[in-house]
Amino acid sequence: MSVETIFVEPAPRIAVSVAGSGSLVLFLHGIRGNRRNWNLQLPVFAQHFTAAAWDARGYGDSDDYEGPLHFEHFTGDVLRVLEHLRANKLHLVGLSMGGRIARNFALHYPERLRSLTLINSAPGFDSLSTDQVRRFVVERKTRSADSVRQLLGSRARPGAYEELTESISLLHEKSYLKTVEASVAQDRAAPIEKIRVPTLIIGGDEDTVYPPELAHEMARRIPGAQLIMMEGAGHLVNLEQPERFDAAVLPFLLRNQRELRP
Repeated sequence: MSVETIFVEPAPRIAVSVAGSGSLVLFLHGIRGNRRNWNLQLPVFAQHFTAAAWDARGYGDSDDYEGPLHFEHFTGDVLRVLEHLRANKLHLVGLSMGGRIARNFALHYPERLRSLTLINSAPGFDSLSTDQVRRFVVERKTRSADSVRQLLGSRARPGAYEELTESISLLHEKSYLKTVEASVAQDRAAPIEKIRVPTLIIGGDEDTVYPPELAHEMARRIPGAQLIMMEGAGHLVNLEQPERFDAAVLPFLLRNQRELRP
């Protein structure tokens, strides 16, 4: 199945990989990632949906931008992609930072969502201790091999480490640092109890960035949320265990097809 790259105007342009047809599923990468992190998912999900993965502003093939970053910019960018693809609603699947973006979109635009999938994510930086926040910042400002390996669990597939290091090598330094700073300064605990869309939460039991208890906390607080914990998985479950990830997410999305038209 062919994958097309489109650019959502106006500036900053957002690069999006798109495949398939039907209801829209948009995959949102983490703070060190890009849309290539979903290369293994797009062909699978495109058999049932319009499967899309973006480069967030300042990442990958998307444009950099002037001035500071506000997390509301990401929320607006998701809406831009949705409207560019002429979709009334979408399924949002967000990893780590992408999960925080998806969570915020669910609170602002619940009427545009079919479902919400939060992967290796957290309610907000208020849920982390001071030491955890400090470690988050330090580790994301370094590119050492050890800091990268610590993101992966013991059952990560061969090749996951190399794909992750490639993603990190493609970061836009200035935009990346703005995202790190905005994450710590602006990502306060959200009122996730108000989320009213079908929600799936996926965590890794070896995630050292957002420990498993944060996934359990979100599952308790979001009404009706389903929780799946993956054994031997770290902070990037879709890269580490793609087949298990697909087997967890795809049935959830199919169950939550509420409209026939995209």
